[in-house]
Amino acid sequence: MAKITFIGAGSMVFSVKLVGDILSFPALDDSTVALMDIDESRLEKTTRVAEAMVDNEGLDATIQSTTDRREALDGADYVLNMINVGGTEPFENEIRIPERYGVEQAIGDTIGPGGIFRGLRTIPTMLDIASDIAEVCSDALLLNYTNPMSILCQTMFEATDVETVGLCHSVPHTAAAIADYVGVPEEELDYWVAGINHVAWFLEASHDGESVYPALHDAMDDPETYERDTVRFEMMRHFGYFPTESSHHMSEYVPYFRTDEATIEEMTGTDYAERMPTATYLEGWRERSDSRDDPELDVDLGEVTVDRSEEYASRLIHSVETDTRRRLNLNVSNETDAITSLPSDACVEVPVLVDGAGLHPCSVGELPSSIGTFPQQHAAVNRLVVEGALENDRAKVHRAVKQDPLTAAALELDEIHEMTEELLDANAAYLPDLN
Repeated sequence: MAKITFIGAGSMVFSVKLVGDILSFPALDDSTVALMDIDESRLEKTTRVAEAMVDNEGLDATIQSTTDRREALDGADYVLNMINVGGTEPFENEIRIPERYGVEQAIGDTIGPGGIFRGLRTIPTMLDIASDIAEVCSDALLLNYTNPMSILCQTMFEATDVETVGLCHSVPHTAAAIADYVGVPEEELDYWVAGINHVAWFLEASHDGESVYPALHDAMDDPETYERDTVRFEMMRHFGYFPTESSHHMSEYVPYFRTDEATIEEMTGTDYAERMPTATYLEGWRERSDSRDDPELDVDLGEVTVDRSEEYASRLIHSVETDTRRRLNLNVSNETDAITSLPSDACVEVPVLVDGAGLHPCSVGELPSSIGTFPQQHAAVNRLVVEGALENDRAKVHRAVKQDPLTAAALELDEIHEMTEELLDANAAYLPDLN
């Protein structure tokens, strides 16, 4: 019987989805699920729904709930991390301060000023979690869902002995989109994907042994289909491969789409009319946060059932527990040179075989030259952020922001320096003690 601990379980919708995924496997439905969050009200909501799942389905699982992190971690076999550090204030700063300078971020959780500072404010807590894991469940596998994925996982690889893997749903979501665009069943699409998180690429995509890329190019020529995924289709048109992250995300990882309002509006497309503008995720996060803070639980507990989503966590745990081999796209250390064109200390997103012996990254080799520079750029920025945080080096944080592709396209160096200083001052309470 495995013990599976959720850190940050107050994110009810996502936590409940992952709990349901785990309980959907008969081999895991007698697990102990420990839910932990510092917000008692939100934690209580998640706990009630999780308990209803167990009761309604007649399962043998045990649901535990606590605000004490070490208690939740004690004896854990798997730790799912989905924390958000700092709440609204730093998130607002990370989006609105750059916006005043002319850096128009849609999401701001992976790279750019928003992603960099989100990483900096999260790293100290991640290191605290790692310290607790080392003391009370040293053999546990940490499954990280918190962004910025690459920055946080690379920090854990470098600064701790905790076995860590990063999980993201962008690859299965993109596979579903491609299958839809080319008109094939999603479960019949074969693919080979690699890069770094949110900047990975479908190197191959096929159906019945035939590449679907010709059909994907044909789909792009249909105006209605094109408008559903403008940025990703433009990236494929110019660089030959379809990226894994949605158009509103991808638009802020490259320098081409967010430097003037006319381009942002032109690239929005019909399906993204409310998603491409600046602060899309911030505004949505505010609405979801208000809903989560509502004292009323807007769920019919009698109707709660166990379902399985596309998320990887339950499949990974099931594979390790039952020695069932699966291939998943995961975020792992590049120490095995899975991608030879990226640094060996980078966090890479690659196909990984998972079984009872653990995680086995597949060898991808070099990324195609037409797209290889994109993850290389981001890996270089990630390296500076990690070094800046671990070495308390303010100058390296500045250099990370100055090398961000979108920021560099929008601002001059002195402007970036001034903006970064303002971000450092505004968010000082949440950051490492930078010198």
